[in-house]
Amino acid sequence: MAKVKLTKSSEKVSTMRSRILQIIPSLDRAGAEKQMTLLATGLPREEFEVHVCALTRSGPLENELRQAGIPVHLIGKRWRADPQAYWRLRRLIAKLRPDLVHTWLFAANAYGRQAAFACRVPVVVASERCEDPWKGVLEWLIDRWLARKTARIVVNSQAVRNFYIRYGLPRDKLVVIPNGVMPAEPSPVSRQELLAELGLPENCYLVGVIARLWPQKRIKDAIWAADLLKVIRDDVHLLIIGDGPQRDRLQRFRDQCRIRDKVHFLGHREDVPRILPHLDVVWSTSAYEGQSNAIMEAMAAGVPVVATDIPASRELLQHGVTGFLFPLGDRATLARYTQKLLCDRELARRIAQAAQQYVLTHFSVNTMLHRYVELYRELLENR
Repeated sequence: MAKVKLTKSSEKVSTMRSRILQIIPSLDRAGAEKQMTLLATGLPREEFEVHVCALTRSGPLENELRQAGIPVHLIGKRWRADPQAYWRLRRLIAKLRPDLVHTWLFAANAYGRQAAFACRVPVVVASERCEDPWKGVLEWLIDRWLARKTARIVVNSQAVRNFYIRYGLPRDKLVVIPNGVMPAEPSPVSRQELLAELGLPENCYLVGVIARLWPQKRIKDAIWAADLLKVIRDDVHLLIIGDGPQRDRLQRFRDQCRIRDKVHFLGHREDVPRILPHLDVVWSTSAYEGQSNAIMEAMAAGVPVVATDIPASRELLQHGVTGFLFPLGDRATLARYTQKLLCDRELARRIAQAAQQYVLTHFSVNTMLHRYVELYRELLENR
C-alpha cells in the first residue's frame, strides 16, 4: 500500500501517536471500503495508530488490513435499528479511547457518530461517498442532527458536496478529498488465456461493466446496448463483473433479449485487476455516483471508458478527450460511442493514454493520503 510522503511544511509530528478509529458498515471489496483501506494502511505509522471497525460484517479487505498490522473489530449489526449493536460499538469506543473517529457511509455515520459523541471523542469526522437520492425525511433529519457536532464531513467529489449542500448540510464542514487510485499492474495472464478461461473466441472484443447489481447502476441499459451492438457486429461480448440483488432479474432480461451468448455474468470477482487490462472498453451506466472507483481503475489501466453524463463522471472524463459521456438511459448513443472506439483503434489508444495520464496525475493515492493527514492534523491540533 502507498505511504504518504510528507513535505517540509508538514513535518511537525507529535511525539505521541494519535489513535484513529475508522468505522464502516462492511469490509466488502467496494468503492468506499477500498478507499478506507487505502487510507488506513497508508497513514504514517509513526504518527497514527489506526484501528478499523466493521459495523455489520467483515469481508475480503479484512485480510489486507490485518496483514498491514491494523486491528479489525467486528460489531455484527443485524437490523436497521439494532440497539445491541449500538451498545457494543459504544463499549468498543470507550475501550479504545480514540483521539479521532472517522465514519463512512450512512449506517456507520449514524451509529458511529452518535456512539463517538456519547463517549466524548475529541474529534469526529464523517464521510459521504455518493449522491444519495434514496434518503428520506428520517435519514436527512439524522444527517442534519449529527452534522452539528461533526468536525468535518469528507466528500469525494464536488458533485457530492453540491448535493449535500442542497439538502441542508453546512457547507463550511464539507471538505472535498477525491478518491485515490493505484497504478495498474500488468495482468498475470495473457488475453488468449483469459479468453480461453471464459470460453470466448480469440478474435472477439471485450466490454466490461464493473458494478454491484443495484438499481442505481442501471445494468439493464448495458444489456440493451449490447443487444444493439449485436445487430451491427457479432464479435462483442459484455462481461458483467459484480453481484447483487438484481442479478436474477437481469439474467432473465438478458435471456428475454436472446443474447445469452453475448452477455456474461461473472459474479463477484477477487481478480478484477487480472481481467481489467484485457477489456477493450469499460461502461458505466449509473444514474448517480460519488466518484466511481470502476471508472478510475479503468482509466489507470489504460482502458477507454464510456459513462453516463452525470456530474461525478464529468469530474473524471472530458468528453472526446479522456473518454465518452452519453445521456442517461440513451443506450443507442452508448452503443454508438463503443462502436466508434472498436472501429478506430488509434482513437481508442489516444483516449486511453490521455485518461491514464490524467487520473494518475490528479488522483494518486499519495495525494489523497496527504490531504487526509493534513486534515487530521488540523483537527487534532485544534480540538
